[in-house]
Amino acid sequence: MEGKAKIGILRWEEGKVEKGLLQLEELAGNSTNPDSYPFPVEMVHVPGACMDTILRHPDPVIKQRMIDAAKEMQSHGVKAVFGSCGFNAIWQKDMAAALDISVCMSAILQVPFVQQTIGPERKVLVVTANAGALTEEHFESCGVYKDRCNYVVAGLEKCPEWNKQYDSPDIPYDMEYLEQEILGAIDAAAKSDPAIGAIVLECTDLPPYQQKIREVTGLPVYSINTMIGYAALMLGEIKMF
Repeated sequence: MEGKAKIGILRWEEGKVEKGLLQLEELAGNSTNPDSYPFPVEMVHVPGACMDTILRHPDPVIKQRMIDAAKEMQSHGVKAVFGSCGFNAIWQKDMAAALDISVCMSAILQVPFVQQTIGPERKVLVVTANAGALTEEHFESCGVYKDRCNYVVAGLEKCPEWNKQYDSPDIPYDMEYLEQEILGAIDAAAKSDPAIGAIVLECTDLPPYQQKIREVTGLPVYSINTMIGYAALMLGEIKMF
């Protein structure tokens, strides 16, 4: 969009995104789709950032490149920077310390807030692309500790269509089937424990389904988009009155 951006998004390197994920980026609500925003957003592709260097083997070199890219955004007038993958959570603490603007690298940052809204006896369901790759280090970098937050993690890696991004990255998704798979898996996870009172979508490819997830589960659903909404209100990019 035209205008000077106050919000920035750090994206994976262009050309290193799997075919299926590119399909998801075309959906309204995806963090990397400029049409998702009613205000200008600056987006930067970070060299070397990809599934291997962020999700599988977090690379400190990429962290520094993200810091450098965010500093450049800051020089353009960006006031809040976001990561386009929830697994950037592992660098939240270091990046926030290195920058002079608001840093929100993962929707996981919202877990303590969400916990307070539902009470200590209820649980926050954190939905991730791959539960095996999401560690306590990711949570703790975002200030989320097991002794303070009552959360459980559900991954989508056992869903065959979703798992193409790992097993068959060059094969496109069947988007209709994928949607039903995502909704079914999250609904099952939410209903597996009656104590679950809210959902946080760690994965930034899931917000296009956020409203349908809320409708299916009947639970409040938070994502990177709710965080961007906070920032947009804070910075005056959107107004309620």
